[in-house]
Amino acid sequence: MDEVDAAALRRAYEEVLAEVDTGGFGPPPDGELSAEQIVAHLAANDELMSEATEAVLVGSPFAYYDLETIHRPQLDALVSECGGLDGLAALLRATSQKLCALADRLGPAAETPVDTVLREGFDLDVDDSLPWGRALDLHTRVHLPMHLAQLRALRRQPHLA
Repeated sequence: MDEVDAAALRRAYEEVLAEVDTGGFGPPPDGELSAEQIVAHLAANDELMSEATEAVLVGSPFAYYDLETIHRPQLDALVSECGGLDGLAALLRATSQKLCALADRLGPAAETPVDTVLREGFDLDVDDSLPWGRALDLHTRVHLPMHLAQLRALRRQPHLA
């Protein structure tokens, strides 16, 4: 993998943001994240991934750990700070645009190994040194679609007559 597919990354974010813009989310099942918490998680994760990408671009060692972004108190604080779903959507637009722009610049640096820890339920469990482009590819093909599916599952279903 010589380069990151930034176009695919952008498309994945467009799908997530279209779902967020549609709205109409109901409460989550017990123990699951709300729509607001999902979007807060994605925005916080984008910031961590951007930091890692910036480090790769300048040749600095970096370790990427997604663990901090999933703690609910931090997510709830970000939800409160952004004032709800509309503010979170604006934040996610900004963080995702930054990450995509950085991914565009990676080129051969995408092969740079980065100690990576990704844990999202049973769908994604990585604790290894990965080429950073591979971590971004997992984000594009697994992480974002998983949260898109969570958002779609939270959509309020119309009551049947």
